[in-house]
Amino acid sequence: MNSFKPLTGPIGFYPVVPDAAWVRRLLGWGVRTLQLRIKAADHDADEIAWEVRTAVAAGREVPGAQVFINDHWQLALEAGAYGVHLGQEDLDTADIAALRKAGVRLGLSTHTPAELARAKAVQPSYLAIGPIYPTTLKVMPYEPVGLERLKLWVQDAAPYPVVAIGGISLALMPGVLACGVDGVAVVSAVTLAADPQEAARQGLALAAQARGT
Repeated sequence: MNSFKPLTGPIGFYPVVPDAAWVRRLLGWGVRTLQLRIKAADHDADEIAWEVRTAVAAGREVPGAQVFINDHWQLALEAGAYGVHLGQEDLDTADIAALRKAGVRLGLSTHTPAELARAKAVQPSYLAIGPIYPTTLKVMPYEPVGLERLKLWVQDAAPYPVVAIGGISLALMPGVLACGVDGVAVVSAVTLAADPQEAARQGLALAAQARGT
């Protein structure tokens, strides 16, 4: 059996945050699925290692928490992380077998049908599809997927859970959730919000509403 372990809970509202302090804060506000995405250019190796260890530890303290570490899979393995999120380019270099053997959950980014097929072959814990909308946070070499294609790609991704990401505000979340995705990843919708705690509350409520809970 070469598949990665399935997730232990629903994905729903999925903030992507720049440091462990945000991870701890959001867990305290009731968010249960999170991703630590550190910009390596802003930190040295020791700082990155500390952030990863601290984020993993914060997740361990909260029942039901699903904390994913973006890119830094070696550090995540050493820290005993719940999950790792990788991009397509990481599939060429990461030790996928070691991650699978360690029982780490794996999320993979996809931007095209070809990438989706490649990621499915790894049998990950979930697949991320994006960018759904144009995003200003980083230069994307891919055109936005949009909602119509998202609906089709969600079907193609089966049986794996799908996370939609890219340019998604709280106002756009209901439309994205209606496409049948299992989770919606947000970045600036929380970290740049005037009231991040209220933004988190609204995001959780929208995801719960879509699940009918």
